[in-house]
Amino acid sequence: MRAEPPGPQHEWLDGDAGPVVRPYTLTGGRVRSAVDGFDLVAFVLAGSDLDPAADPRLLPEHRRLVALAHRPVSVAELAAELDLAVGVVRVLLGDLLARGLVAVHEPPGAGRVPDNDILKAVVSGLRAL
Repeated sequence: MRAEPPGPQHEWLDGDAGPVVRPYTLTGGRVRSAVDGFDLVAFVLAGSDLDPAADPRLLPEHRRLVALAHRPVSVAELAAELDLAVGVVRVLLGDLLARGLVAVHEPPGAGRVPDNDILKAVVSGLRAL
């Protein structure tokens, strides 16, 4: 029987879950997508005629994103379904968008900022509570 060596054990191993992969390894250390950031409520839809299995450079997470996006699904839902950080999902979606495997549809007015008067009225209303 082999004894465990003295010193700190590998923190990336989990007895119950197995090896744990850090999020930055999935993105190759990238923190920003090649494409401008996606809104959380933007809808992602996979191209119906493209096969992600044909590209050996794709990670299993890429393939799972394409599989989940065969129906319109939001970026936030994809992150929750894959149990990944939204930033990681945005980087992976940028890869898929660059390869033409998915299309991203921003909701109308998603980038529009509310008027300052409206924001002040909301803050005043909250303070009055």
